[in-house]
Amino acid sequence: MESLLPILLLAQGVMGGVDTLLNHELIAQLPQRPQARTEIGLHVLREAIWAALFIGLAWFAWHGALALVVVAVLAAEILITAVDEFVENRIRVLPQNERVLHVFLTLNLGLLIAVLAPVLLDWGAQPTALVGNSHGLLSWLLSALGLAAGAWSLRDLLAWRRLRRASVRA
Repeated sequence: MESLLPILLLAQGVMGGVDTLLNHELIAQLPQRPQARTEIGLHVLREAIWAALFIGLAWFAWHGALALVVVAVLAAEILITAVDEFVENRIRVLPQNERVLHVFLTLNLGLLIAVLAPVLLDWGAQPTALVGNSHGLLSWLLSALGLAAGAWSLRDLLAWRRLRRASVRA
């Protein structure tokens, strides 16, 4: 089961990247829309979470109490996703492809959690340590996704700040 983890993470990263580039940037142009500031702020957090998950799970097993860090990060992601869904439906009409993509992202996140839960239970039973755990080429691909997500989080943070300054001036 643990061998599915990097594949599900990769799928989440690819689908999330398509959603961000196609729907958020090209279609909705969120960074240019002052009314999307709250949504962009949520995306900053989500992208930072996925950067940490992609890189952290690509290379490490989180043993002992550190397994709770992964649980907490996933719980934060679920909460942010729920709030984001509420916010984006209040400020814009989502394209149909974005709605469908969100369904697949949610299904994949559910699979990811189902695969990760027994792994985290096993890791949690171990002495606390951060243990190297490479998945070969998939670790490198996940690292690239993690770097991209981290860079996009920073980019969205700058857009969020710019939109805040614009709303203060207005």
